[in-house]
Amino acid sequence: MNTIIQQKFAVPYQYPVCFSEAIFETSNEQFVGLLGKDRLSKILFVVDEGVAKEHPLLLDQIQAYSRAFSDRFILASDPIVVPGGEASKNDEAIYKQIVEATHLYGIDRHSYIAVIGGGAVIDMAGFAAAISHRGIRLIRIPTTVLSQNDSAVGVKNSVNAYGKKNYLGTFTPPYAVLNDFNFLKTLDDRDWRSGISEAIKVALIKDLSFFTWMEGHATALAAREMEPMKSLIIRCAQMHLDHIAGKDPFEFGSSRPLDFGHWAAHKLEHLSKFRIRHGEAVAIGIVLDSTYSFLKGWISEEDLSRIVRLFKQLGFSLFAPELAGENLIKGLQEFQEHLGGQLTIMLLAQLGQGEEVHEMDHQLIYQAVDMLKDFQEKSTLVNS
Repeated sequence: MNTIIQQKFAVPYQYPVCFSEAIFETSNEQFVGLLGKDRLSKILFVVDEGVAKEHPLLLDQIQAYSRAFSDRFILASDPIVVPGGEASKNDEAIYKQIVEATHLYGIDRHSYIAVIGGGAVIDMAGFAAAISHRGIRLIRIPTTVLSQNDSAVGVKNSVNAYGKKNYLGTFTPPYAVLNDFNFLKTLDDRDWRSGISEAIKVALIKDLSFFTWMEGHATALAAREMEPMKSLIIRCAQMHLDHIAGKDPFEFGSSRPLDFGHWAAHKLEHLSKFRIRHGEAVAIGIVLDSTYSFLKGWISEEDLSRIVRLFKQLGFSLFAPELAGENLIKGLQEFQEHLGGQLTIMLLAQLGQGEEVHEMDHQLIYQAVDMLKDFQEKSTLVNS
């Protein structure tokens, strides 16, 4: 006898992505307004060490804020300060420290973990939150351009393992995302610039008008003018949220349009031992795949020139020595493994419109790499 009982149900997800400034000033109630009102909330704060150093008053401000709203929430302990950057995802002891803290301080499914930091720290803390009690409410407070406009607004959490990026992870939506633009003021130029690559990515595959807007504001963005950066972050975050709300938010299939430029970027980060930051690697990956699209005859020389010009105006490097050799092709194979099925790579049919392919010509990849080296070494652009 063969019996099958079919189960099917849908779970709605909803979370706010907020934009503010000075969120731990007691006059700003946006953070406390996110918390449930039916009980006194317990919150465990996790803070990126780099952010704590750049904002030496932050930990005291959190304490003062909790005292000002003691009728709404209490701190489970002093904030846990963890290493920033990819190091936080490479050492399993770091996420286990957070898991252990949920045990020691009684953080349950009605409590919160609030993580303040860049995308890597938010990834790591989100993973710890997701595996503790099968999911503790997570409030993300991203502090970099890249995390505010891309990584922190999504549903992914992860750590690195076995020499592979994001090998362990979950798809677990946050309880809320709270962006404080003031954190951006202390970023170094590399981190300010780095996150812009994710905005260029989504514009190139979805919205030519956004790409054109960035061309018109490239000088202001490179000069660290805050108002255009705010506009860029909000628009980019909205586009990422719109995509997540589409047909495959948990990536059950092999189609991942928002990974445009990422197959090479992930491998490049690893090959450089993370000397090259994620957004910098994504910039190189975007130019590589755009050049490949040009070599396929899909976009024009002028289209490619516009892409190269924008990245150069923003101050990005377009080549790294780690691109040479067969290691990059190995990255393509690893990306297919990461997809868990058919190789699916996003290329450009035209500016503002992506096109997926299921195979790539290795010789064209090598040719594209050579062109990137030429772009980097020459001050002239493609068709100059």
